[in-house]
Amino acid sequence: MKILALLSLLFLSLQALQTGQNLPTLSLEKDEGGSVDGHPFSSETLTDKVHVIFYVDPDEKDLNNPFSDALKAEDFDRSRFASVAVINMDATWLPNIALDSALEEKQEQFPDTLYVKDLHKKGVEVWRVADDNSDVIITDKAGKVLYVYEGKVPKKDFGMLIQLIKENL
Repeated sequence: MKILALLSLLFLSLQALQTGQNLPTLSLEKDEGGSVDGHPFSSETLTDKVHVIFYVDPDEKDLNNPFSDALKAEDFDRSRFASVAVINMDATWLPNIALDSALEEKQEQFPDTLYVKDLHKKGVEVWRVADDNSDVIITDKAGKVLYVYEGKVPKKDFGMLIQLIKENL
């Protein structure tokens, strides 16, 4: 019985994205998605800066607004810090045409954030994050995962996360 429980725990740990590992490569192009402007996206380009990645179900788009607002208030140097919003377009009943329009507006409103469309939940598979949620991943300049959280980031953690970002800039 103990062996079965240990094997289950090991299997679960292999499934989840963990701190200290390199962010697995997520590539989105053509019918898989890509940046809002239509260009292919690869997470391999997320280097040379600290990145905060929001992987978001459109139905949960406001869940981590308090954390996003805390990051904006820090006014990090954009030559050393970047934010990416990957939208899990297959996680909602909303039609893609409506989401496309909203994302184009968001990209214009927030030009410092890269908006990316994931049309078939590929990020859930590759990054092993929660589906139908708002997930947050922070990576260092080399693309190593510093932090991952599935759901609403607790307000009590904001200070620690901002310090983590500052230490890695």
